[in-house]
Amino acid sequence: MSPTIVRPERSHFRWTVCALLFFATTISYVDRQVLSLLAKTLETHIGWTADQYGNITSAFALSYAIGLLGAGRLLDKFGTRVAFAIAVAVWSAAAMMHAWATTAFTFGIARVLLGFGESANFPACIKTVAEWFPKRQRGTATGIFNSGANIGAVATIVLVPWLAANWGWQSAFIATGAVGFVWVALWMVLYRQPELHPKVSAEELAMIRSDPPDKVESVAWSKVFPKKETWAFALGKFFTDPIWWFFLFWLPKYLQDTYHLSLMDIRIPMLIVYNASTIGSVGGGWLSGNFINRGWSVNAARKTAMLICALGVVPVLYAPYAGNMWVVIGIFSLAMAAHQGWSANLFTTTSDMFPRVAVGSVVGIGAAAGAAGNALMLKLAGLVVTWTGSYFILFMISGSAYIVALGIFHLLSPRLEQAKLD
Repeated sequence: MSPTIVRPERSHFRWTVCALLFFATTISYVDRQVLSLLAKTLETHIGWTADQYGNITSAFALSYAIGLLGAGRLLDKFGTRVAFAIAVAVWSAAAMMHAWATTAFTFGIARVLLGFGESANFPACIKTVAEWFPKRQRGTATGIFNSGANIGAVATIVLVPWLAANWGWQSAFIATGAVGFVWVALWMVLYRQPELHPKVSAEELAMIRSDPPDKVESVAWSKVFPKKETWAFALGKFFTDPIWWFFLFWLPKYLQDTYHLSLMDIRIPMLIVYNASTIGSVGGGWLSGNFINRGWSVNAARKTAMLICALGVVPVLYAPYAGNMWVVIGIFSLAMAAHQGWSANLFTTTSDMFPRVAVGSVVGIGAAAGAAGNALMLKLAGLVVTWTGSYFILFMISGSAYIVALGIFHLLSPRLEQAKLD
C-alpha cells in the first residue's frame, strides 16, 4: 500500500470497476451484432452474395480466434489499463469503419480489425476481476460483466433498426462505434491497480488481497499452454461456446421456419430469451459465491454451480417434440440462462487455478478454443439443416454438450488446485 495515497474510510470501488467491465462487454456485443441485423439491407445496398456474406462473418471469427491467442499475453505483459484501452479503441474504430465500406472486401477488412480488437475483451475482464476481487466474489463479478453480452444483444435489437430507419444504415455503425471511445475515456480516468487507487480504502484493499499471495511474479506462455488445467478450461470452452453461438445465430431462423414468424414477430420471443440469459449470468456467478460463503470449498462450489447450469440445458433435448412455441421459448430461455451461469463459473475457474499474472494468457487460449468450436458448430449447423431439413441432431448435441464438458473438466482438474508453474 502506498503511504502517499490519502484513502477514504470506506469504499466499494471494485464494483465500479465491475460496472466498467459490464459496459465494455455490452459495447462489444452491440458492435459485433450490428452487421447481422443489417445484413439484408446491406445485401441490397452493397450487392454482395450469400457466399460473400459468409466470408465476411468468417473473417471476424478467424481474426477473433487468432487475436485471442495473443491478447491474453499482451494483457499480462502491459497490464489491463493500457492494453484494454487500446483494444477497445481499435474495435470501436473498426466498428465505425463499416459505415464507409462500399464492397464485400472492405467490409471484410473492417470485420478483421473488429475481431482482433474484441478478442481482448474477455481476457481483459477476467484478468481485471482477478486483480480486483477475492475468490469468493469473483463468480458474482464475472456473472455481472458477462451479462453485458445479453444486454448488448437486447440493445442491438432495440436500437439498430431505429437508427437505420431514421438516419440510414451507416448511422448504426457510427453511433455504436463512437460509444466505445467514451468508454475508453472513462477507463483511463477511473482505472488504476487497487494498491495505487486513491478511491480504495484500506479495508477494501485488505478484502481484495485477502487470498494467499501468488507464488510467481511472471509466467511464460510456453509454461501455461501444456498444463492440464489450461486444457480443462480450454476444452470446457470448446464444447460449450459453440452452443451459445448456435443459439444466437440459428434460434431466430428455427422459430421462423417452424412457427412461420416474421422479422417483427420474432422480436418479443428473442427479447424474452436474452433477458432470461441476463438473469442466468448474474445468478450463476452468485450461486457459487453463495456456496463458498456457506463454507463450501471452491472446488465443490464452482462444480456444483456448473452442474446445475449443465442440467439446465438438458431440456433442449425435448425442443424438437414441443408443439407449442412458448414451450420452446421457455426451454431456450432456461438453456441460455444456464449457459451464461455456466460461462460465469467456467471463466472464474481460471483465477482459481492460475496466479493473476497468468490469467489473461489462459483465458486467451481457452477463448481461442471456444472460437474454433464456434466455427465448426456453425458450419455443421448449416450442413445438417441443408441435408436433413431438421434441427434434431443439433439439439441433441446442444442438450448434452455441457454434461460432457463438465466431465472432462473434472477429469483434468479434479480438485481445482492451482497449476504448478514454478
